[in-house]
Amino acid sequence: MTVIEEHNSKITVYVVSCWILAAFGGLMFGYDIGISGGVSAMDDFLILFFGNVYERKKTAKENNYCKYDDQFLQLFTSSLYLSALVASFFASKAATKLGRKITMMMASLIFIAGAVSSAAAHNKKILILGRILFGVGIGFGNETVPLFLTEVAPIQHRGAVNILFQLFITIGILIANLVNFITVNIHPNGWRISLGSAVVPAAILFIGTFVISDTPMSLVARGKPEKGKTTLKKIRGVTDVDVEYEEIVASCEQAKQVKHAFRNLTQPPSIPPLVIAIMLQIFQQFTGINAIMFYAPVLFQTMGFKGSGPLISAVVTGLVNVLSTCVAIIAVDKVGRKKLLIQSCCQMLICQMAIGFILLKNLSETGGLDKTMAVIVVLLVCTYVMAFAWSWGPLGWLIPSETFPLETRTAGFAFAVSTNMLFTAIIAQAFLTTLCFMQAYTFFFFSAWIFVMGLCAIFFLPETKGIPIDAMVERAWKKHPVWKKLF
Repeated sequence: MTVIEEHNSKITVYVVSCWILAAFGGLMFGYDIGISGGVSAMDDFLILFFGNVYERKKTAKENNYCKYDDQFLQLFTSSLYLSALVASFFASKAATKLGRKITMMMASLIFIAGAVSSAAAHNKKILILGRILFGVGIGFGNETVPLFLTEVAPIQHRGAVNILFQLFITIGILIANLVNFITVNIHPNGWRISLGSAVVPAAILFIGTFVISDTPMSLVARGKPEKGKTTLKKIRGVTDVDVEYEEIVASCEQAKQVKHAFRNLTQPPSIPPLVIAIMLQIFQQFTGINAIMFYAPVLFQTMGFKGSGPLISAVVTGLVNVLSTCVAIIAVDKVGRKKLLIQSCCQMLICQMAIGFILLKNLSETGGLDKTMAVIVVLLVCTYVMAFAWSWGPLGWLIPSETFPLETRTAGFAFAVSTNMLFTAIIAQAFLTTLCFMQAYTFFFFSAWIFVMGLCAIFFLPETKGIPIDAMVERAWKKHPVWKKLF
């Protein structure tokens, strides 16, 4: 049994405020994930930007699997993640040189510019420009917020605090689905309201950066030791922080010996967390979750839902997503990371296989599902989302943020973020085309990935519950039967 080495700390109103305000970076990301699919299904939006898709959509005998297959429509979603991929490396430098707080402020301002550009767009070029600005904001936010939450959290609550990021992603998705449900009936500019409303979470994060403190670790690493100690006392709610402060100073002194963080990712202490971080991000996307969350309204229309049914179903799955992420907050520091990942693979595999079989047997290219089968599919999707939300969703961000040594933490996490953005972009760009060609077999494709990722979690992932972030090399990687061979 792992012994948790607790430092002195109290949960104060101030530190909880820091956690919540920073987590609005996750709400920005989630809102965009949720808003894209709903906007992509709005007739007013399609008429203005993707007329050929609109014409195909209203054809009497449309192909259920192919009516939204359009590369430019998919570029509307994927362009954001390609820009976020590039931005994450610049964000890594900013987080190291300028601190976590300033980098989050930059993320919010760029995201606001993206919201304004997208809402005001009258042609595809401005629309894609807005998406790119959204992506840069998300790249900066996703690089910084999980690191901030991990570094300010007391060890005994580190998993729960970090999962606030994922919780706010799910809340953002839910809010976006609700906004789309309302704006779909506001003609002709409902889609502008949907995209423009992204200003709200970004504005809250921007205001929040004037309230929160930078992390003690970032302050000490940037040559501000006294401010770092004062901040540590403030976020811990106690004055006796000498033990933790000395550990931070020692880590920062060791990190200063490293002049090229990205180059040092090839050294043994960083190789295992780098491999795991990249693996988690690839697997997170190939669960198929973003295929469902991006295009939930589109997907439910494909399955035969009519009228407002797709958006209602998307709202229901969004609510399940939020509630299930709360389960992760409660369970992650008790059950552990590894058990949650393995359990969820079993649950997601069953759901994806069942959805694939139902669609293969009951959904033709031009028909629809009967009411009973449609309800079963929604229940399966909800059960699948439930499993993802308490495992691969939040833990895909938590584990990389806590396992790198300080000297390569921002660089290593930048690789995690950029990998996530790359494969998110691939899924966003390819999913509707894949659905058109593979049809129901798309779900079997994702099932195969879930099976592989379950095996990898069993054999390659150490349990990091209760291990101080600066003791990961000694207590996690050097003791793991696979990774200890590197040391």
